[in-house]
Amino acid sequence: MLEIERRTVGDVYVLDISGKITLADGTTDIRYAISDILGSGGNKIVLNLTGVDSVDGSGVAELLRSYTEVAKAGEQLRFLNVTRKLLELLVITKLLFVFQIYDSERDAVASFA
Repeated sequence: MLEIERRTVGDVYVLDISGKITLADGTTDIRYAISDILGSGGNKIVLNLTGVDSVDGSGVAELLRSYTEVAKAGEQLRFLNVTRKLLELLVITKLLFVFQIYDSERDAVASFA
C-alpha cells in the first residue's frame, strides 16, 4: 500500500512517499496528490522517495507522467532520495537525466531559488 504525507517547506510542497509505486498499489495516488497541489496554486513540488520499497514499470511511467504534467503546467518537480532500485530502473530506461534528483532535502528545496 502506498502512503503519501504532504507538507510544506517555505513555498515548496514535499510529498513524503512510502510503500510501493506499482500498478496495483497507488500510482493514481501520486497523480491525485500532484493534481491537488497544482490545482491549489502550488508550483514547486518535491517527491521524497525515501520510504519507497518497490517500483515497477507502471510506477516509473507514473513518475514520468507526473513530471510531464507538472512541466506542462509551467511548474517544477524534483525527486529526493531515489532508491537504488529506482535509480537502476531510471538508468535502464534512460530517464535518469530527465529528472532532477537530490540526496538532501535542503538541496532539493534550494534548487527552486
